[in-house]
Amino acid sequence: RQIMDALRTEIEAGTCIVGLEPSCVATFRDELGNLFPRDEVANKLKRQTFLFSEFVHQHADKFDFPHLERRALVHGHCHHKSILGMEAEEKLFEQLGIEYDVVDSGCCGMAGSFGFEREKYDVSIACGERALLPAVREADARTLIVADGFSCREQVKQSTGRWPLHVAEVAQLAIQQRHHIPVYLPESFYASQRQSHKLSKKEIAVGLAGVAFGGWAAWSVWRRLSEHR
Repeated sequence: RQIMDALRTEIEAGTCIVGLEPSCVATFRDELGNLFPRDEVANKLKRQTFLFSEFVHQHADKFDFPHLERRALVHGHCHHKSILGMEAEEKLFEQLGIEYDVVDSGCCGMAGSFGFEREKYDVSIACGERALLPAVREADARTLIVADGFSCREQVKQSTGRWPLHVAEVAQLAIQQRHHIPVYLPESFYASQRQSHKLSKKEIAVGLAGVAFGGWAAWSVWRRLSEHR
């Protein structure tokens, strides 16, 4: 209810709400209507909420995408795969000139705060080791590792040493190719930005619990991509 109140003006204006975290988008698209079935604001929010990849894909006919010409190993967040579908994400990879493989991995094992709990750690790691983590370790150092879920990225980072990218970061790499993206470990392009702000345990907890919507970031990437028309 607080989120709907905070976004009411934009919702009623028909503004698209673009989300970066699949679980948050899935909440608005799948659960919100069940919680507030007769609430028109809730129903509008459901219809106006999109993943970054969905929003960009819907407007793909308005501009040409810069090609990154990379390979990517992709892990789909559980809610992304089961509720929202990966089709728009896959189309975006194709439009960016990226050859991709989606790991048949099930859950990464982190599952929000699940993998941070001491008594559930072994189960968390076992889930990741079923397919995802070995695939990341075997991937060539030139390959992009892509995971849109916050907890998915954390599981891979802590267990393999690779730092997965969100698809929005991949789009930004395509835009910023002139800045000499590293051939090996391409995620290191963002290393200086990440090192400048290391998350505290409190910030991680807030990130897991809160709604991590980044419409402004999505709009920024959208605007830059539009410049390549």
